[in-house]
Amino acid sequence: MFVCPDLEDIQLPMPDGLMANLNEKRESIQSFLETLPSLFSDTYDTDSALGAALTVGYQLLKPTGGRMTIMQTCLPNIGLGALKQREENIDKESSNMAPQTDFYKKFALDCAGVQIAVDLFMFNSLNSDLATLSCVSKYCGGEIKYYPGFHPEHHPEQINKFCMDFKRYLTRKIGFEAVMRIRCTRGLAIHTFHGNFFVRSTDLLALPNVNPDAGFGMQVNIEESLSDISNVCFQAAVLYTSSKSERRIRIHTFCLPVTKNMNEIVNGADQEAIVGLISKMAVDRTALNSLKDARDAMINVAIDYLQAYRQHVTSSRPGSLISPYSLRLIPTFVLALMKNEAFKFGSIKMDDRVYAMNLCKTLPLRYLMLTIYPNLYAIHNLDDKKVITDPDEGDVCIPPRMQLSSENIDRHGLYLMDCGEAIYMWVGRSISDIYLQEVFNVKSFAELPEVMYELPDLENELSEKVRQFIAYLYDIRPFGLKFLCFKEGSHQSSLFFQHLHDDKTQNSISYFEFLKHLSDQLNN
Repeated sequence: MFVCPDLEDIQLPMPDGLMANLNEKRESIQSFLETLPSLFSDTYDTDSALGAALTVGYQLLKPTGGRMTIMQTCLPNIGLGALKQREENIDKESSNMAPQTDFYKKFALDCAGVQIAVDLFMFNSLNSDLATLSCVSKYCGGEIKYYPGFHPEHHPEQINKFCMDFKRYLTRKIGFEAVMRIRCTRGLAIHTFHGNFFVRSTDLLALPNVNPDAGFGMQVNIEESLSDISNVCFQAAVLYTSSKSERRIRIHTFCLPVTKNMNEIVNGADQEAIVGLISKMAVDRTALNSLKDARDAMINVAIDYLQAYRQHVTSSRPGSLISPYSLRLIPTFVLALMKNEAFKFGSIKMDDRVYAMNLCKTLPLRYLMLTIYPNLYAIHNLDDKKVITDPDEGDVCIPPRMQLSSENIDRHGLYLMDCGEAIYMWVGRSISDIYLQEVFNVKSFAELPEVMYELPDLENELSEKVRQFIAYLYDIRPFGLKFLCFKEGSHQSSLFFQHLHDDKTQNSISYFEFLKHLSDQLNN
């Protein structure tokens, strides 16, 4: 082991020979990893010199490019890139989202220039200024994972999630030295990109690493009249080097018809794609202006589309809210977005808010929508009426989905909420004894633990159906999940109820009140 005592002027102890071939040195590397926890078990030094460690990693990988993985548990406080603790919460006018220093952004840009991506895994209990540290991954095609309060005894659900995430991280396909170019028909122009990358030119994104779990977004302007053409096309091409050193290109082409008919435009709209882009634009608006400004912009989107459609519909009643069927959930999603950790008012840890914003920018749309408006299932109504066939789980019974309102929660029921990165299960106090015995292996509600991190593996049909459905939810996404099961009255039940976005809370209005607000704005 080489120890580098200098934290400012970092130099490698040897010019070369420090990188090892995994196949050739597998036993030595495995032995080192097994002994690593005990090497510093007696130290009480809690300082972190992250900047110096990154600099060494950069010098090691500079000749070849590659990937750096950071496992960080605290605020880096000494040496290059040292940070100071700052205010935990961000209010509606706070500018505390800006990075403390540009060290990590400049470092990421240097890495992008030599085809190095930096992936950040955060395991902090206290504030670690993710707003600053996340820059090290944002600008070089890296990935950010966040496990607040990580502890093997107090938060075993975080351990399970990390194990699944890290297994996927090490085994998924990866592309090196990638570039992505987006082209579109003349008359259209792409002016803003969203995701983790470095913009090399107006339509070229540099991605030192690219993986199948990354999501990107882009905004398009209509700069010229399209009246003389019948279709517009978009093409995304990714050129990359595979892990087998093969240079490959993958191309997606998408064609859309051009029309002046308002009904055709509205009926072809994708409300989830619209809300996904709104969330990305809101992150940028928060960073440039304020949280309040971003929330106001979201509301204006809902008002604008309702107003535009009202002008198109001639038979509307005064004071009524009329929405096209294809966009009927825009108000629901906008309200849910305003209650998301990224944008809601109230006492939110800055790291939690920054990570939620990062998900808005980088998650593929189908998973992002789960973080915005989770799926709520009535598990006690699980039956064989709706069955899908999963290649891994076989025939899976799908329980009915419900609207996110406490009016749909009954203390006789068992409910499961899929929030994207977490699954919460809530057990009502008056649930049937059959469910208690066959799903939880207890005889009464009083015997049920306040919090459970997994369901018992019981040999009965009901237990198998419930566990099979949960396994299906795990299988349909590429990242890990936290699983928590609460019984009614548990001190952690708020994790479940805070996602009932249609309800009124201390700092937010109900869905009914939001619709009334939209109506008042339209009629004033």
